[in-house]
Amino acid sequence: MNKIKILTDSTSDLSKDMMEQFGISSIPLYVRFDQEIYKDGVNLTTEELYEKVKEKKELPKTSAVSPGDFITFFEKFLNKGFDIIYIGIGSKLSATIRSAYLARDEIGLPERIHIIDSMNLSSGIGLLCLKAKDLRDQGLTAYAITEKIESLVPLVSSQFAIQTLDYLHKGGRASSLAKLVGTMLSIKPIIKVVNGQLEVYKKPVGKMSRALDIMLEDFYKDIENIDLDYVFITHTLANRQAIYMMDQIKRRTRVKHLIEGQAGCVISSHCGAGTIGILYIKKS
Repeated sequence: MNKIKILTDSTSDLSKDMMEQFGISSIPLYVRFDQEIYKDGVNLTTEELYEKVKEKKELPKTSAVSPGDFITFFEKFLNKGFDIIYIGIGSKLSATIRSAYLARDEIGLPERIHIIDSMNLSSGIGLLCLKAKDLRDQGLTAYAITEKIESLVPLVSSQFAIQTLDYLHKGGRASSLAKLVGTMLSIKPIIKVVNGQLEVYKKPVGKMSRALDIMLEDFYKDIENIDLDYVFITHTLANRQAIYMMDQIKRRTRVKHLIEGQAGCVISSHCGAGTIGILYIKKS
């Protein structure tokens, strides 16, 4: 049996330290300001992204990984004797997964390149990568890991509280009416991934802390049906809120690995500073 390499893309928001520790590799998506093109997390950080937004007074565009990029990425590991399991951003959110399939067709080794559509984003992908890593370390084959991870895809719960609707609105992720209502009524919407797409889940009014408590209460209510191996609190420049949520979870539950995730440039380009979410896998 060949060695197995778990691959993902930069929208999984796994830290470099974590990927290095667990033998996971990532390919970057692209962020563009006019003619300036950057690779997510390679030559542009999230902090630098927000500085450029302030400087240029415009939001960046994001783009998928190309098939050519994937061919180079995949062949790097195939040539080292690895079978590949790539877990990427949801097909309804980006064309990246389509590029991965095109690259696999071009390479012509479908039995060695396994592609999983996460139907998710950010740490929703990261959760699947970590579970795949566990299965790999248990000695399962690439086929068995792929089958198991695909069964977990619909069980991933991803929800985020949005500090400001500007990024979602300007990026085409929210209607003008939603932006107007959010501005006038101080709504801090909670966005949830449903069937691979972003939907408004709840619309708490008032301070951001109200939205955080709603997400926590949902988590507590479902605690018996949650896989407590890995839970992410993922955010973009919401450090104080992340500390609060993690402290609350530690006091009331026994999560084995409670991980603070930092959103990369692509995810931050669509949600904006202050966004914070809780992500986990349900048992059923």
